[in-house]
Amino acid sequence: MTTQTTPVAAGAGVTSRNRLRSLVETPEVGVVVACAAVFIALALARSTFAGAVNLQGMGFDLAQYGLIAIGESLVILTGGIDLSVGALLGTSVILISWFNVRAGLPAGVAVPATLAITGLVGLWHGLAVTRLKMPPFVVTLVTYTVAQGVTLAITSGTSIVGISGFFGDIGQSYLAQIPVPLILFVIVAVAAWFFLERTFAGRQVYAVGGNPEAARLAGIRGDRRIVSMYVTSSLLSGFAAMLVLGRMGVGSASGVGVGWELSAIAAAVIGGVSLTGGQGRILGIVAGTVLLELINNGLTTLQVNSNYTNIVLGAVLGIAILADRLRAKHFSSRG
Repeated sequence: MTTQTTPVAAGAGVTSRNRLRSLVETPEVGVVVACAAVFIALALARSTFAGAVNLQGMGFDLAQYGLIAIGESLVILTGGIDLSVGALLGTSVILISWFNVRAGLPAGVAVPATLAITGLVGLWHGLAVTRLKMPPFVVTLVTYTVAQGVTLAITSGTSIVGISGFFGDIGQSYLAQIPVPLILFVIVAVAAWFFLERTFAGRQVYAVGGNPEAARLAGIRGDRRIVSMYVTSSLLSGFAAMLVLGRMGVGSASGVGVGWELSAIAAAVIGGVSLTGGQGRILGIVAGTVLLELINNGLTTLQVNSNYTNIVLGAVLGIAILADRLRAKHFSSRG
């Protein structure tokens, strides 16, 4: 009896250890655990943090940041970077407002018109990177600068008032006490997960970002995948702008979207997306966004001086980048 069951028990033990080791090495596990730990700590420190009102407020914020984080992550997966997502969001807020109020277009036309413009911006990014071989950093930095200039040129620094009530219905409504923007974010996240994990094109995105030359030799049209991810990133910035506009109620040019690209990059890296491309999953990206929102909201709830918020978020980003480099070095040495 003993000689027959021992190998089975030993094999089960090895399998369990392998599974545990695989779980520990998964980047998403650490950030999910961090989210739970931070939430519990803040809930214990301040009872209002876990209240329904505060959680709903975080849901609205999470949707805004989360959408551009997903778009940013898709670009990073191809080995690129998009520094324009925040500025493009701010410009899209103004464009939607201008189309709706100044041009007199209904919301059903103003939004698609703005998305068409953002889509063209993303197309320019993708073609500049793939056809003209321009560095993604430079291309998107130019858009970042131009977008801020366009925003100020259209508004002259003043807000556009009198927007359609449609935007408030989308940006401030609830469905079963859940913010509608949060539901839309979840839908986009699930769609992105399905694309990356369950489609052939999604797997090609990983291949192009992980090893462009190997992907080319395998017959993968890497240029198409890269262009499509830049277009998607820009479209998500425009889509997020609709939610931001609905929440604000006016087309404001003052600081909307400024610095959001850093939060998007931070959420991606914290969630396990490698800055060199080819590694990262939607679960980690969502968890990274949640962690940043928990920290940001927690500092506000604890009435920490706002001057320290960027210090904390910057430190978290630095730690995440360091962890990304160490993880890449670890797997490189194992390979």
